[in-house]
Amino acid sequence: MTIHVLGAGVAGLTTALRLVEAGSDVVVHERGADLGASASWLAGGMLAPFCEASVADRSVIVPGLEGIGFWKGVTDVRMNGTLVIASGRDAADLNQFAARTQAHRWLDAEELSALEPDLGGRFPRALFFDGEAHLDPRRALNDLCRRIEAAGGRVCFRSAVDPSGLGGERVADCRGLAAAMPRLRSVRGEMAIVRCPDVHLKRPVRLLHPRWPIYVVPRDDHVFMIGATMVESEAAGGITLRSAVELLTAAFALHPAFAEAEVLEVGSGRRPALPDNLPRVDRTENGVAFSGLYRHGFLLSPAFSKIAADILVGAKEPA
Repeated sequence: MTIHVLGAGVAGLTTALRLVEAGSDVVVHERGADLGASASWLAGGMLAPFCEASVADRSVIVPGLEGIGFWKGVTDVRMNGTLVIASGRDAADLNQFAARTQAHRWLDAEELSALEPDLGGRFPRALFFDGEAHLDPRRALNDLCRRIEAAGGRVCFRSAVDPSGLGGERVADCRGLAAAMPRLRSVRGEMAIVRCPDVHLKRPVRLLHPRWPIYVVPRDDHVFMIGATMVESEAAGGITLRSAVELLTAAFALHPAFAEAEVLEVGSGRRPALPDNLPRVDRTENGVAFSGLYRHGFLLSPAFSKIAADILVGAKEPA
């Protein structure tokens, strides 16, 4: 029996890979023309379970760490840790972040300069989470597709399929906000991608700011992803002028050389979230629905895709 996976975002592709490598016949259906149709295409790619626990339940830590191991087997993962910084006047925010998290160490200005020379002399202290990592989401999504197809699975674009139209076949509904799961809501995120040859960073940097908290994630060729706003909204349009200005202004606060950066792309996406902001896998009439990844798509999809795949092959009930 063929298993149909609906949606080629990170939830659908990780689930499809789990299934096809377990020996199932798998077809992925993506209604968009390419991988860029999903919100996953706009993600930052931070694998930061300890930092995310500052705003989420600490239950994200263990599956998040497991997810880092999964991604190492799929794509290029940079194990350089995460820096969290704040200006001197926002020192209280940094102290609060430290109190809400674990597995970090404090850096003074000299230690910060040694770790990231381009930030030297700009910030008095930092938190360093050396057990965290990051990846390029777009590379990761393409690598997932290649792995699925190499193992005999199929990924079909411009293929809008409704679960009810697949008869008695098994289905993994990973369509994000369109998934058959109650209480899903839309959380809009906006980001910018820039190229700045005058800034060198080896790891993601989170800047705590009372108005514009951002993260900056380095990619190849002096490209940086700057994100991201978090807005409870059903709006599906492009990035707003206010968000673009705030993101780029905050990047300038991190390093003034970003003022001369070339803006390569700005974008927005709607992420599916549940009331507790944690993902869930539900059993459905003909399979499972897997959604609610919120801002934890690349971090938590490996663990929850395993739950989804196990249910589909009859190994276990949903968590």
